Parts: sequence; structure tokens; C-alpha cells
Amino acid sequence: MLKFDQMELPGEISRAITDLGFEEATQIQSDAIPLMRQGADIIGRSQTGTGKTLAFAVPAVELIDPDVRAVQVLVLCPTRELALQACGEVRKIARYKRGVEAAEVYGGASFERQFTLLRRANIVVGTPGRVMDHMRRGTLKLDRVALVVLDEADEMLSMGFREDIETILSETPESRRTALFSATMPPEILALTRKFQRDPVLVEVEAPRMTVDSIEQFYCAVPMGKKLEALDLLLQYHRPRLALVFANTKTMVDEITEFLGKNNYNAEGLHGDMKQAQRTKVMESFKRGKTSVLVATDVAARGIDVSGIEYVINYDVPQSAEYYTHRVGRTGRAGKSGRAVTLCCGGRQLDDLYRIKRFVRCDITKMSLPSPADIRRSGEEAILDALRDAVDAGEFSHVSLVDALEAEGFSLKDIASAALELRYGKPRETAALIEPRTHSAFARKEGSAGPAADVPNMALSIGRSCGVAPAHIVAAVAQATGLNGGDIGRIEIRDDVTLVAVPESELANAVSAMNRSKIRGKQISATAYAYKKPDNRPRAYPARDRAERRDYDKRDRNYGKDYRSLPPKKRGR
Repeated sequence: MLKFDQMELPGEISRAITDLGFEEATQIQSDAIPLMRQGADIIGRSQTGTGKTLAFAVPAVELIDPDVRAVQVLVLCPTRELALQACGEVRKIARYKRGVEAAEVYGGASFERQFTLLRRANIVVGTPGRVMDHMRRGTLKLDRVALVVLDEADEMLSMGFREDIETILSETPESRRTALFSATMPPEILALTRKFQRDPVLVEVEAPRMTVDSIEQFYCAVPMGKKLEALDLLLQYHRPRLALVFANTKTMVDEITEFLGKNNYNAEGLHGDMKQAQRTKVMESFKRGKTSVLVATDVAARGIDVSGIEYVINYDVPQSAEYYTHRVGRTGRAGKSGRAVTLCCGGRQLDDLYRIKRFVRCDITKMSLPSPADIRRSGEEAILDALRDAVDAGEFSHVSLVDALEAEGFSLKDIASAALELRYGKPRETAALIEPRTHSAFARKEGSAGPAADVPNMALSIGRSCGVAPAHIVAAVAQATGLNGGDIGRIEIRDDVTLVAVPESELANAVSAMNRSKIRGKQISATAYAYKKPDNRPRAYPARDRAERRDYDKRDRNYGKDYRSLPPKKRGR
């Protein structure tokens, strides 16, 4: 890979790159920048977080003729956030070049302000829909465009922008150059390149692992209906300065944000139904660290570029491997380490994540949810570290207050304990979550096929008719008996009764404890149960004589076969 000072860039661009702290170009930048400066059409295939924005921003800024008062470069992006990010990068690269004016245009923002920006802009970065709006209004003319960049082209096509993109490109001069950047190459992308590019050069960054090595990736198996509680446990234990939580729907974003707010987290939500001014305010608060937890849908996955995100938590399993990559790529940026955790309920979600794991070719390791004892210990260690730093600093402003309390007869231990209570408050009471045991591809690959095929020996007077699920049974039995989730074996939920396998040595205690328990608010009864495996195979009737018994034996041997398909000799005749 090249260093930027080896590319012989113009002085004003080289100075801007130095100010940004970049020395060595990424692979996509090393390959794409020289080709675009030579005037080639390119297809850049590279995953998110590899520096694609800078790869087209440098040649785009260099191309601008400040004496031409017209739009010369057009950059199309799938989302508002990505358009803002790309335009911001262009402005940083152009800060020392005279006469370069960049304008971002996207839906949900004021047309009047965009009219003002477009009057003097020679680089326009926007979403296809709003670009089309300005073209129809006559406020954006593309007859002098020399370069068109399609950023995250696969995402734009998946969002239904194909016709808009084709209309926009058809309004630009045939002599213009076209650069297309995409994480994947579906047939729609290839059709677009054949129609609008001239002898494009493929610049492909092959990544055997779609996510960087600096990101540790984990998953947690969560009891059914307990994801909010699991999220709370993770945030309490790890205490990230900045965390990004992804959900699949806008409704779930609102629900998670409300839950976190009620539990005293500084959290904000971000999704497509919010007004642009509100979205910008939320993003600014997150970038400045005023908001520690940002909850977002995938609409923000490609547009969030905030350094220092320590944790990405997939509250919902992503709908595709590409979305997983884009989400995880929000952490571990700029050489820093990061963590990504995916919460899974049930075998189906674990299997979905396993398919993603195979596609992205990375390690996603199982991680247990922290217990209340783990959280308490983690909190105490954090307080102790803060106290050690304060004592080492040795700058105390309230010594006289301590002396006064000592003179009144209070001990130093009581004074310190009271001060800590005032500063940190009392620890929150947190309930433990019992890890479910599920059949899944992950479990099979890790050498465990889920619960053993043991025999239920306890019957509980609650069943499917009450909406009970295995997670409810495991949690109730573990809480009442003190057994671990791994000690609870096979569970059979029938209409009005549930059969559970517990260790024989604990059966009497388990029956006694469960008779005093409730499940889903219903008082239940428990009894020891002698399990009999049902035998659905019909029995032959007693034979009256030897010949009749022989006929029944023949029919029994052919049980399960289509009787009419048997030869006459095997029909018992």
C-alpha cells in the first residue's frame, strides 16, 4: 500500500490529508485514487470502514476548476447520514483549495437552505430522491458534471433507487466519468456498470474476514422475552463510554430507548421517522459524548462515523450478513479495539447468526450474561480504581470537613462509607437470567447438542393453554430450587401440564419448592411423575389358532408399508 506523500498529490490536498493525521493509504485508496486521477471509470468493491469516502473525495476535489461556476462532481448516497458524512469528508479535503464549495442535499431538510448552497456549489453530495426533486425544480443542473460517484450502490438499489439513479445519470454528459463503490456485486450493479460506464477498472479489496481483527465478536443466548433485561446486564457490567445498539424496527428502537431511560441510562434513539433536525441533534449529542447509548435502525448503519464507540450490541439479529458487517464496523475504527455482542432468543435466531458467521468468515464466540454478583464486583472495582487515582493525586479540598466529623465522634470508616453512598448511591438490585439450553447450529458446532435426552420426572400443573414457554419453566425451577440451568433437562409442554426432568437426588426438594411457586402469576402444584414413553404402534390381536397367528405375524412385520403395494404372498393371505 502507498503512502499519501508517494501519490504526488497537489500541495493543498496533501496539506489537508496531513492535518487529518493520515500517512498511509488503505488498500482501496492506494488502488482507486491513482486510477481516478488518470481519468478511468472504476468499480470499487470494498467493505464498510475501509476508507472508500477518502478514495473518491481526493480525486473529486482535485478535479474541480474553481473558475467554472457549475456542478462538476455529483456524489449519490443511500442515506442522509452517509450524505452528511461524505460531504463532511469532502470539505475537510478541500479546506485549503480555493473555490471548492460542497453542498449536501437530502430529504427532510429545508429546501430554502439547500437552494442557497446549490447556487455556489461545484460538488453536490445527496440522496437520489432529493437530487431528483432539485432537478425537477430546476435548482440543480447536471450538464457540466465531469464525475459521478455512486457510494454504497448496492444499498441504493436495495432501497429502490434504481430508476432514480438511471434518470440522474442520463441527465449528465456522456463524457463524464463514473466511479461506483459497493460492498457487494449483485446482478443489478453489473447491469448498471454495463449501461453507464466505459471500460471500468475493477478495484477489489479481497477480505478473507469481512470484519477487522481488532473487533471481538460475541453472542449471548437469552431467555425468551428477556432481551431488555439482558441488554441492561451487559451495559451495567461493561459500562461503555459510547455504545451503539441496533434494532430491526423503529418501534423496537423506541421501546429500547424508553426502557433505558427509565433505568437511568443516557440513551437516545435514531430512526427514519424522526425529523432531520432531531436526528442531527441526536447525532451531535452522541459524537460529543453527551449521549452514551445510541439506539438505531440499520438506516444509520452506513452513516454513523463516530470514533471511540466501544460496544456495538445487536439487540436483534441482523437481517443479512451485509447488515451485520455494517453494524459491527461502527466499532474498532482508526486502529482502536472494539466489541460486538449479538443477543439471540431461541434456536432459530442462533441458526440465523450461525449462517451470518459462515458468510463473514469470522469468529463469533459464545459469551455468558453477567450475573448480579459479577456486576456488583465490576462496579466495586471501578469505584476502587477511581479512589486510588484520587488518593494518588493527593489534592483534597474537604479535609476540614473530615476533621470536623472526626471531632464529633464519627469514625473514618463511617465517614468514607457515607461519602461513597452520596457519590455513587446504593447498588441497583438486578435479577439473574438463567441461560436457556437450545438446539442450534452453534450448539452443534461447539460440541453440545443441547439438552440431554433424559426422562422427565416432575409434573407441573401449567401448560400451553397458559402461554408458558420453556424459558418460563427453566427460570421458575432454577429460582425456586437453586438448581443451575444446566441441571434442568428435558421439558415437555402439553396443553395443561408440563413435564420436567430434574436430578433424581433433587426431585423431592424440587417438588416441595415448586408447590410454593408461581409461573406467569399462576399458583401451581407439582408432583413426582413416572414417565412412560408412548407406544403408538398398534398391537396384533390374540390369535385363535396357529394359522391365524401366522397371518397376524406377517402383517405385523409389514407394519407401516402400503398394504396394497405388497405382493399377494405378503398380504397375509
